[in-house]
Amino acid sequence: MSPENTSVAVQEALEIKHEGRSVRLPVVRGTEKETALDIGQLRSATGLITLDPGYANTGSCKSAITFIDGEKGILRYRGYPIEELAEKSSYLEVAWLLIHGELPTAAQSREFTAQVTRHTMLHENFRRFFSTLPKDAHPMPVCAAAIGTLATFYQEPESKEHIQETIVRLIAKMPTLAAYSYKHSLGQPFVYPRNDLGYTSNFLHMMFSNPCEEYEVDPVVAKAVDLLMILHADHEQNCSTSTVRLVGSSMANLFASISAGISALWGPLHGGANQKVIEMLEQIDAEGGDVNRFVARAKDQKSGARLMGFGHRVYKNYDPRAAILKRACNDVTRRVGGSSRLLEIAMRLEEVALKDEYFVSRKLYPNVDFYSGVIYKAIGIPVNMFTVMFAMGRLSGWIAQWLEMRDDPTFRIGRPRQVYTGPALRHYAPAAARG
Repeated sequence: MSPENTSVAVQEALEIKHEGRSVRLPVVRGTEKETALDIGQLRSATGLITLDPGYANTGSCKSAITFIDGEKGILRYRGYPIEELAEKSSYLEVAWLLIHGELPTAAQSREFTAQVTRHTMLHENFRRFFSTLPKDAHPMPVCAAAIGTLATFYQEPESKEHIQETIVRLIAKMPTLAAYSYKHSLGQPFVYPRNDLGYTSNFLHMMFSNPCEEYEVDPVVAKAVDLLMILHADHEQNCSTSTVRLVGSSMANLFASISAGISALWGPLHGGANQKVIEMLEQIDAEGGDVNRFVARAKDQKSGARLMGFGHRVYKNYDPRAAILKRACNDVTRRVGGSSRLLEIAMRLEEVALKDEYFVSRKLYPNVDFYSGVIYKAIGIPVNMFTVMFAMGRLSGWIAQWLEMRDDPTFRIGRPRQVYTGPALRHYAPAAARG
């Protein structure tokens, strides 16, 4: 399914001693010279475990899918720079790359695209599923539930062949589910997919067409959505990807694992960040557009104002995805002819923040969320659909990570340890004897 990981353990080790017991832990180096300490024997040899809240210093796996150098602002999928893929590739081609490890041949690309196109329709009984949900249901839990429900429609025994079918179905049906969740919130009839449209064009058609008025898909807008999906396709072992792997480690099927990933992505500290950016820009606009005044408030910890879309858990340099989206923002806002007010505020805000020592010293550079929300807003995607758009792109990465985990010869069910801090041993007393 994916090429073997080429990281190797060199003849180097670190010795740990504790209460008369010791162990030599091997040092592992990846292909890009990342260095890790393999603690697999730590507990059995010494009785110790590691404590690492948020897993910021813990490698949960070896992976050949995505490489990030946060200090240098580098992002690569299977070795390919994100800048090259964003310029030259398409989302479905990138999805194939992530899942299979290599770019598809022309024949493979045609066949994969045809398979995805043939599977975009949903079973008609799915209408009943949507009819049971409140009209104002947020699209993210709707999509999470819908993906889980797909497992009840496709219950074949798991095999390599059926897993491949599931992969195609998920990639094909995710845009349909996303568009239907939006239509349900409006009370509008669902729009069937069209086999004559490309992947992102078909999604936009299902989102914005209705029986009274056909939506003409602008190729510039479709390309922008495709670009956003490429940039969101994978990002190493983030919260939602780790969730997919952890759930999948119980041998849960792909539908269940992806549904869990969507739920994790829904959190405002993860996929919901671009919504917060739009809310911030709209607040600045409502207050007269004074960027300098907002930046001053953001530096005052007592003000409650936060500079959203700046800084990243991994990147300590300019997020390479943000640089790509900054250019795309101009193309989209010019093409749709809508107001570029939020983009103007965003660019002024970036300019001011990048010259301010307070933010520069803290390495708070724009991240992918800073510009993605501006693009979504410009093309008419409602704010509560922003995270769904993120999930559509991340789907291929989740699938690739799930497959890699299952194929790993060191595969084990995820089971983190803990440091217990509760009461020591105590004994039950009758209610009358309790103080």
